[in-house]
Amino acid sequence: MTRHLLSVADLDDTALRTVLDTAAEMHDVQRREVKKIPTLRGRTVINLFFEDSTRTRSSFEIAGKWMSADTINITGKGSSTSKGESLRDTVRTIAAMGVDAIVMRHQASGAAHQVAGWFDESGVRTSVVNAGDGTHEHPTQALLDAYTLERRLGSLEGKRVAIVGDVTHSRVFRSNVLSLPRLGAEVTVVAPPTLMPSGASAWASADGFTLGDDLDEVIDSGVDALMMLRVQRERMAGGYFPTAREYTVGYGLTRDRLAALTAANPEAVICHPGPMNRGLEIAADAADAASSLVLDQVSAGVAVRMSVLYHLLASGLPDEGGQA
Repeated sequence: MTRHLLSVADLDDTALRTVLDTAAEMHDVQRREVKKIPTLRGRTVINLFFEDSTRTRSSFEIAGKWMSADTINITGKGSSTSKGESLRDTVRTIAAMGVDAIVMRHQASGAAHQVAGWFDESGVRTSVVNAGDGTHEHPTQALLDAYTLERRLGSLEGKRVAIVGDVTHSRVFRSNVLSLPRLGAEVTVVAPPTLMPSGASAWASADGFTLGDDLDEVIDSGVDALMMLRVQRERMAGGYFPTAREYTVGYGLTRDRLAALTAANPEAVICHPGPMNRGLEIAADAADAASSLVLDQVSAGVAVRMSVLYHLLASGLPDEGGQA
């Protein structure tokens, strides 16, 4: 595992498998009466979030604290960037305090890569974890999605996973299509033509997934997992679809589609990275169904982020030349 985690592509197949296996061990901590291990004692982790977050920020904070790290949260509005300070000066100031890792979410795609590059160029030893950068990637979300699916479905080899919704604006989609096919899953991406990124066909061919625009056809084929994506209206400057109702009719997991999903494959499961727009991309019946893994994903998020922090900070990094 490299010194930073900026993309799923930073993990080779061995590292990907190791992070998921370690997460299974870390998950046991949640079942203890005293949820504390000394793994990261003496380490300091800064959660630097320039975008709002409930699940990611809280789970990184819990992950650090359960491993005895000193964890500090800083928001964009609570940092000197709100006074006009540049991102470069802000992160270099934080790193100069001797912190071991910065977990960063930023609205600009590539921001985490830029910060890691600044640190590497200047010899700063602080690790950077990408907690979501614009519409680019969200690697730990993809890791927890894979972990959650494996816990319910077993090996993902040959399992059929459909990722549905606002693909254009989804960093979750971009990370999952880099991880799930490598674990053996057969991934189909379904979206309205207006929410499918340009060049998607070449991309799909390169990374081993297929494209579709008919959700009902995909459901009737008998998928093993249906991953619904949030409609990110805050990133939409134009009319990507006429009305919310039209989107739901064409691409929402409605009550009728839930019934069709179960009929085609009674063991099929439902995922959503959250937050959910109930009634838009997913009906309340689907979000709360017995087959829904939404809360399992939240629980898995803590275990996976414990695993990531462990491999970055407690297994010889960064003092042993960048490999764990």
